[in-house]
Amino acid sequence: MSSKNHRSHNAQEVLSRLGKKLSRQIAGSMVACVHCGMCTNSCHYVLANPGDPTYAPAYKADRIRKLFKRHYDWTGRVFPWWVKAGSVFSDEDLEELKDTVFGKCTNCRRCSVNCPMGVDLATFNRMARGLLVSVGIMPEGVAVVSKDQWEIGNQMGVLKEDYLDTLDWMSEELQAELDDPAVAIPVDKPDCEIVYSINPREVKYDPRTISDAAKIFYFAGENWTMPSEGWDMTNFGLFSGDDDLGGAVARRLFEKVSELRGKKLVISECGHGYRSTRCEGPNWAKFDVPFEMESSIITMLRYLKEGRIHVDKTRNSEPVTFHDSCNNARSCGMFEEPRELLRLVTTDFREMYPNRAENFCCTGGGGAMSMSEYTPRRLKSAVVKANQLKATGAKVVVTSCHNCVDGLNDLIRHYKLDMRVTQLVNLVANALVVPARVAVPAGGPPEIPGEAVEAFAAERPVLADRTIVVADDEPDQVTLLATIFEDHGATVYRAYSGDEALEAARSRKPDLLTLDLAMPGRPAAEVFEMLRKDAGLVDLKICVRSERPELRQTIYEQAVRPPEGYLDKPVDEQSLLRSVRKILELAH
Repeated sequence: MSSKNHRSHNAQEVLSRLGKKLSRQIAGSMVACVHCGMCTNSCHYVLANPGDPTYAPAYKADRIRKLFKRHYDWTGRVFPWWVKAGSVFSDEDLEELKDTVFGKCTNCRRCSVNCPMGVDLATFNRMARGLLVSVGIMPEGVAVVSKDQWEIGNQMGVLKEDYLDTLDWMSEELQAELDDPAVAIPVDKPDCEIVYSINPREVKYDPRTISDAAKIFYFAGENWTMPSEGWDMTNFGLFSGDDDLGGAVARRLFEKVSELRGKKLVISECGHGYRSTRCEGPNWAKFDVPFEMESSIITMLRYLKEGRIHVDKTRNSEPVTFHDSCNNARSCGMFEEPRELLRLVTTDFREMYPNRAENFCCTGGGGAMSMSEYTPRRLKSAVVKANQLKATGAKVVVTSCHNCVDGLNDLIRHYKLDMRVTQLVNLVANALVVPARVAVPAGGPPEIPGEAVEAFAAERPVLADRTIVVADDEPDQVTLLATIFEDHGATVYRAYSGDEALEAARSRKPDLLTLDLAMPGRPAAEVFEMLRKDAGLVDLKICVRSERPELRQTIYEQAVRPPEGYLDKPVDEQSLLRSVRKILELAH
């Protein structure tokens, strides 16, 4: 190590830049840790390496915190031995720090959500990465990927001609598959409702996700396009800590969508791409985004709810489980939408435990897939996720993140699990009911025999073309009813309070509203009366639900038209469908 009276240029630069990075959030996390240990067992590295304290989140944070204490906090200048302040003097010291911030943390933020003091290790771990990157100290893979994104415009170095050739090839395959020359992937089409951006991994390794998305857009009747340049919605600046790279990449995409005058940017299934584009990109790029942005998960779910596409979930009959991407779930709060979509397009969904905000990282996060020197360490820690997957008994693990696809595939091979990985776009496309194309004779359409019409009607789901609002404050009850109704062809909207039920009824004009009588907030009796007195809802049929007779009595005593139906809780599928058929006057 260098003499403590002499500090290398790189070490001095890192300490100088640290002062410029001390936002309120980072400074707060630097001083708030009380070393309670609540974060320790939240880390998959710790669980896979028992007895090694260097993997503990608090220990890793202290490798960074000591610099703050020594150089920017008065306690470290006055009592350095007491607060464990320290410094870096040589490039060897920086290499040691690199091993911690790149090699022992995927920035998954699981420790952050379990910290009672609100310490966000992932945020200042990313900051430390950025400080090292600024002086050229980083894993080789991080340097290569960052260079490609700076110079070529995407993190996998895909050339423009290769990208456009892939889109042409996918268009030709779709046209052959569907025997429809109108199916094509539009490029640089101006004034579209949707501009679709993707992960370069899709071009290089998995173009079927592009054709599956194109198929869904086509049958939804969407006016959409893909950009010829600036199409990479991933952003390695999130992983490297380089805000300049993050801003440049985000700005390319934002400017291209603006140039095409697109109304909405739809981001394909990628956790870090969604977070870096929608949540972080505008700040890094200092760009006032003039269009909407959403995940393709939301887009596909909306198409199904609006009846723009139809699916046959029996086409996805293998048991499936869902892996929450750290960036989609913990960092962006997208928990329920993918599960809602999964239940609409699969028959055997099995929850993984723990899940949602408590789910474990796939071990490929934070750019770890590009850091080959840490592969043995990464795969050893993957035993935690492997045990999670094995416990579900599923044959398919679904994830909405390309990083997770690679990380999960890697650990499935390593631990020899009998599973495969797929994404929601593949399942939706596989379940898609493609309308039959009927050739019309020159003399006009032939007359359809009556028995054929009756046979077609008999095959239609009993609740086809019906819109239903399910109102209940218990999410599992909402999911149960919604799933039953959707399985039988209905378009379902969910409400979790009386006010949400009112808003949904007025905006959606449903055929039926199922109303729980024991929701918090506005009393159900008041909600029911307002619905009945609304001139725009005279045709609305209402089925009330409760396990409390006194609440039912209150509803029937009101001076308005009584509800068309009543159900006790709990309810089984047969009695529910029988009641709904009667209320909607449908054939049995």
